[in-house]
Amino acid sequence: MPLKVIAVVGTRPEVIKMAPVVLRLKEDRRHFEVQVCVTAQHRDLLDPMLRTFGLRPDVDLDLMRPKQTLSSFLPGVLQGMDQVLERERPGIILAVGDTATVLGAALAAFDRKIPFGHVEAGLRSFDKWSPWPEEKIRVMVDHLSDLLFVPTPMDRGNLLRENIDPAKIFVTGNATVDALLWAASIPHSFSCAELKSLRADARIVVITLHRRESFGKPLERVFRAIMAAVRRLDSLTWVYPVHPNPGVRDTARKMLRHPRVLLVPPLDYLDFVHLMKRAEFIISDSGGIQEEAPSLGKPVLVVREKTERLESLGNGGSRLVGTSGRILLRELIRQEADGTSKSGSSITNPYGDGMAADRIARAILFWAGITCERPAEFRCPDNFNKEII
Repeated sequence: MPLKVIAVVGTRPEVIKMAPVVLRLKEDRRHFEVQVCVTAQHRDLLDPMLRTFGLRPDVDLDLMRPKQTLSSFLPGVLQGMDQVLERERPGIILAVGDTATVLGAALAAFDRKIPFGHVEAGLRSFDKWSPWPEEKIRVMVDHLSDLLFVPTPMDRGNLLRENIDPAKIFVTGNATVDALLWAASIPHSFSCAELKSLRADARIVVITLHRRESFGKPLERVFRAIMAAVRRLDSLTWVYPVHPNPGVRDTARKMLRHPRVLLVPPLDYLDFVHLMKRAEFIISDSGGIQEEAPSLGKPVLVVREKTERLESLGNGGSRLVGTSGRILLRELIRQEADGTSKSGSSITNPYGDGMAADRIARAILFWAGITCERPAEFRCPDNFNKEII
């Protein structure tokens, strides 16, 4: 009898990282019966991403509400997932990342004594307030998990230092790289009208900024630095797919006014991947971008005070620049002076090789006793800066 697996997702990044896993498990009908459960934590961004990967939810909890908070959203996940688990009685639950959806799914599984597998386990910034609330969520989820699929050896080391059983830990790489390589390989024409108008020879900088801890003064400092760079570096076109959160959207519309700054709506996944392919470099506070950009050879200026993705620094192509406008402006000028071809030529991706979903599937088969051999683990590229790990 196939192992029943319920994959739980609630946000756009979760779909990107879980889709390769779900599709790989669905290919093996002999061993897996897979259901997709969505909480719809971010309804408007979730549904288009599901369509991109050809996925349809088997269960839709439809929990998103206006002005929701962690404390208001989490009880709905717990109650909804409890009903799902009572009805379906899966052999294992999978969730990815560090959102309220993941925490709720892990708690519901724990309460029902159903095994829980955490995809993208082991990430740590070692500061409970940065990123908030993600840092503490992933710590809690890791300690509730029965299987932990970590992207890198560093993440495994984090878990071992927390006395998590090494038998539960599998180094798989990150499935976001699986998704990226698939998307980047597809011939694509932009669907976004503003991107269609870009000249073929335009030199593009991509901006993605959305984190809660940057709202207010930090975000304003960052935007002022970007505008100073826009005026100074007149050969660049700056493209910012603006997050719909009013704290980001309204500030961006107010402060980023210039003919060479394109404020566009959130892009579909294929548009965004192919926009990154064209970029000279990227300005971002996104963890996912730090994992994806190395596979495209793109440098990233990480606009955060701390990152849980330390592997991306150095040969991974990222530089942590914080939210000081002065430092960001200096690094933007330096990046333009370095040139993408020079700085991107030595970038390697420490997060994956496009085989993470297959490793996760094989790890589940081994854990379930269906196969006898523990799967081979992902190894960082040979030229990666091992001192970081």
